[in-house]
Amino acid sequence: MKREIKITEDGSKTLFINDLNETYHSHHGALQEAEHVFIKNGLNRIENYEINILELGFGTGLNTLVTLNEFLRNNKNNSIHYITIEKYPISEEEISQLSYANHFNFENHEEIYQKIHALTWNETHELLPNFKFTKFNCDFFNLENLEIPLINLVYFDCFGAKVQPDLWEKPLFEMVKNKMSVGGLLTTYSSKGSVRRILKELNFEVTKLEGPKGKREMINAILLDDGSQKLEK
Repeated sequence: MKREIKITEDGSKTLFINDLNETYHSHHGALQEAEHVFIKNGLNRIENYEINILELGFGTGLNTLVTLNEFLRNNKNNSIHYITIEKYPISEEEISQLSYANHFNFENHEEIYQKIHALTWNETHELLPNFKFTKFNCDFFNLENLEIPLINLVYFDCFGAKVQPDLWEKPLFEMVKNKMSVGGLLTTYSSKGSVRRILKELNFEVTKLEGPKGKREMINAILLDDGSQKLEK
């Protein structure tokens, strides 16, 4: 797939796939979108000490960086295992051109940006003390075959339904659910009615929240105990 670099409104860059006419992030701002959907309405809503995060998919690595940034600047002393899936890794040239390290100032940020892409696939690494990192090079639908710990937080960051509708249908959401702990949170930029209905069918409590810049709404979904009432706020 041919990809090119695009600069978004907040100054951060993203990738544009010509064949799909789709960007990896919102043109209103790649960085602000990641922080709004996955940190403000994701990581910061989790109260567990040990947090297992599942990301679909790794893409440019931006969600990993915003998670690391929040992990290093908060005082919760969390232990995080960040697990991510990507079928089509980006190239070294794209990593360099995206220059995401320029948007962060935590210690060794440039080295860590390079490291998350260079680390071997399908193995667990200690990226930092109390921050483990595992990336799988496979199709999302191989999730059911992966041996991973129960997930507390899901970053559901697939390409949009208009270009990959199968990623927003019940089979994949059911696979994700089966990897989650009760009370786990799934957060996504989407607010599609069909997605909300599927999540409620799978026993999630679904909440519509204010979306990132340029998008009116997004979704949080909490996995309930079997038999619990499913709500939408």
